Amino acid sequence: MTDLANRYARSQEVGSKVARLLAKRSELAQSQFRQRVADAAERLDDTDKRAQGSPAWATALDPWAGYRYAMDVAERSVLFWDTLRQRGNGFVDQARHGLQPVLHFDHELVVDGRTLARPVNYALVRLLPPEGVVVDVSKRPYVIIDPRAGHGPGIGGFKDDSQAGVALKAGHCVYFVIFFRDPEPGQTMLDVCAAEEQFIRKVCELHPDSPKPAIVGNCQGGWAAMMLASSDPDHTGPLVINGAPMSYWSGAWSEGEGDNPMRYSGGMLGGTWLASLTADLGNGKFDGAHLVQNFENLNPANSLWDKYYHLFDNVDTEPPRFLDFERWWGGYYLMNREEIEWITRNLFVGNKLWSGEVRGLDGAAFDLREIKSPIVLFASLGDNITPPQQAFNWVADIYGSTEEIKARGQVIVGLVHQSIGHLGIFVSGKVAKKEHQQIASVLEAIESFPPGLYGMEIAESRGEDGKTQYDVSFQEYRLEDIAARLNRFERSDEQPFEAVKRVSELNQRAYELFLQPWVRAFSNETTAKLQRQFHPLRAQRWAFSDLNPWLAWLGPTAEAVRAKRHAETHDDTRLRAVEHCGSEMLSASLDFYRAMRDAMTESAFFSLYGNLYCVEHDEEASARPAEPAGDHRNLPYVRDALASMSEGGYTEALARAACLLARRGEPLPLARLALRHELAKDYAAWLPQLPGDQWRRVRGEQEIIVRYEPEQALATLPDLLKDRKDREKLLELAEKLLADRRVQEAGPTAAQLGMLDKIRSSLPVESGPVALSVASKHPAPDAPPARVAPGLKEAS
Repeated sequence: MTDLANRYARSQEVGSKVARLLAKRSELAQSQFRQRVADAAERLDDTDKRAQGSPAWATALDPWAGYRYAMDVAERSVLFWDTLRQRGNGFVDQARHGLQPVLHFDHELVVDGRTLARPVNYALVRLLPPEGVVVDVSKRPYVIIDPRAGHGPGIGGFKDDSQAGVALKAGHCVYFVIFFRDPEPGQTMLDVCAAEEQFIRKVCELHPDSPKPAIVGNCQGGWAAMMLASSDPDHTGPLVINGAPMSYWSGAWSEGEGDNPMRYSGGMLGGTWLASLTADLGNGKFDGAHLVQNFENLNPANSLWDKYYHLFDNVDTEPPRFLDFERWWGGYYLMNREEIEWITRNLFVGNKLWSGEVRGLDGAAFDLREIKSPIVLFASLGDNITPPQQAFNWVADIYGSTEEIKARGQVIVGLVHQSIGHLGIFVSGKVAKKEHQQIASVLEAIESFPPGLYGMEIAESRGEDGKTQYDVSFQEYRLEDIAARLNRFERSDEQPFEAVKRVSELNQRAYELFLQPWVRAFSNETTAKLQRQFHPLRAQRWAFSDLNPWLAWLGPTAEAVRAKRHAETHDDTRLRAVEHCGSEMLSASLDFYRAMRDAMTESAFFSLYGNLYCVEHDEEASARPAEPAGDHRNLPYVRDALASMSEGGYTEALARAACLLARRGEPLPLARLALRHELAKDYAAWLPQLPGDQWRRVRGEQEIIVRYEPEQALATLPDLLKDRKDREKLLELAEKLLADRRVQEAGPTAAQLGMLDKIRSSLPVESGPVALSVASKHPAPDAPPARVAPGLKEAS
């Protein structure tokens, strides 16, 4: 009876929270709707005032003004529908000739995945630089992996101002992982991962004298890049992961920025069985148009009205951009049943990638902690498909603490946009010029970072010539602080997804036992093709094309309108203001519908699965284990580092000295990163010749020692430099940096100067040639202020 009473109490608590949440969501939706309507009315009123007090609607009483506006609407209507006809013709032409990548750049085939031992419908192509752009084969190559989420490849190289365009302009060779419309028989996601490993190795063969290739993963291409880097860490360079949903259960459970209604879809549809049913109805192939339709349903205002009205309102200039984008948006690709089932079971519903439950062809688990290269995570607060929680929470899931990140030598950099939507992360020219260009410019510097978690900030300013300039800086953070800031509910809202997983497994098994044999028996290639051709997204395109004989008049009419199109007048503009106001109100109504729909979906989700979770899990047992408060000395990585405090040699001593002299709590500007890179090259003879990942592991371990035992770290420094030559080498490096003009301009802090004196005192060197020569160069009384501290930090 006690257990029953406790469960009933928890159920009541869940219901109360859900009711309060629904009330808040509804109130917010109404407030936003009222604000948008008021803003639209205010803009219309401003137009009236600019027209010297005459209301816009009064212009309609002027027959001549009304005639001109009516003619303008008629002309725009013809041009609008003709643009949709052109879209339909493009869709039909693509279908006839096979869907092609929408890459803006010419390209050549390097590896065709269809010819591999385990064939897949993927290929590696090399982008050819446009005229006037010269690439350097000795520079780090870039490999871009686009998402296979219903659309085709190429959005990362969609135009000049794109991820690919930015890298080409910087002189890098750029490779693109594309895929074809139809999957190879029997191919799986693990086969795709294995093929991508071969692609990366091929790039390494083509560029033997350059650094390891940088991998850029967009959306689902992001988790593909992470799997690739964890399974083959020795061939991959820095990773740039853009809008990739790594922790699928995460998301904001509160009003405001970062809401993520898509994460509830799996639960509200009963789990993964629907994807299996759809693939079986497609005769073993899953139609990507279903995924695209899900994306469109997320934003009905844009899908049903905004993008079309924007075309109608700007029909003289907008069609080329509209048709370019629709060429990609309207290209629907297929997956095998095995592929979509692997994605839904392991990622969308199972959320297994970060936990190490996903295994490759060789049976080894994909352990993301095995990635050796720095990782840049780019997300946006305005993304309702992959909010920052989904992009970042996996870091807390697999590492657990800042100390483990440092001990493993990992560098993770986060960059958050304040407002751009999901597609804008990959498509927006402004984002390419700002975020992607700055990411590309700092990849070399990021590799030399001490291990840890960093936030990247991009400040925008105007130069003396009036051009936009960007100042990049980095700030180190604690993982625990970032996780708390991103997750307002301490991730308690993820607990019901455990119940979703269980229900999904039950429904999947029931479908496979009772329905799947019948569905497969009645499905064939003919019925599958008919279903695909008559999918609403395809039908609306081919039905409004030249295949439709009723539209034979539209093309010639549009040409006649373009030939005699006349410009709008002042009065026409006032009537257009009324039109804009009506459009805004219609868009606001659709957004209000979306907000209420999402609020009710969220309430239904937590009411159902929140109670199901409470039935099986006691609240205390289900609570996530809390991180130790304050002191993390009992963590295994901290204990191991402190136990090895007196072990090591010159490499460990140099890393420890760098940690002792490091600036604390200050932003790290790009200029200082550039100085570090220069000094590391100039003083390479005094630095350990280690691979970057090994050096970062050493640096991370020494940083833990310095953080928890700073006095002991200094006292045991001589134990690492028992050899007199090693001490002389370290002090010689210090003195050479002291004399370097670039280091002198950096300006050390008082704390750094004091620590430098302590390090010198702790490392006495018997009188000898090196010591005497150093002393003679810099006599104590007349020497300029010592500036070796920043330099030693930069060099290390």
